[in-house]
Amino acid sequence: MPSWVLGVILGAFILILIVWMIFSSKKRKKQEQDAQNLINAVGPGNKVKTIGGVCGIVVEVDNEENTFILETGSETSGKSYIKFDKQAIYQTDAVVEPPKPEAEESAAEQEQPETSEAPTVGNEEGAEKQEASEQPETK
Repeated sequence: MPSWVLGVILGAFILILIVWMIFSSKKRKKQEQDAQNLINAVGPGNKVKTIGGVCGIVVEVDNEENTFILETGSETSGKSYIKFDKQAIYQTDAVVEPPKPEAEESAAEQEQPETSEAPTVGNEEGAEKQEASEQPETK
């Protein structure tokens, strides 16, 4: 087998390896971002299970310290409040709201009518037609 064929096969193998590494890196980054968005979506009232197995309801979230306070226990056994780091969240019922595309946001802002504006041209024409139809016709 000529040496150039071996070079082409080796080059193709290296190219496939590089493409695979790029795609797996993007997938991992997306998974990490999704996990971070879920942690950031946790707020008071959400049920949480920590990596240590402690289950409860979030009472308070402190974004500056990246912590939350978890209420555990029941009325009969007594309630406890424990402070955790947000990274200790293993499972939660919080839902991440999908971000609106910028085009939809700008369109929504433009569609909102302002009440302080003068009547539009279409309304004036409609008013003139209404007035004309109210006047008696003379033949």
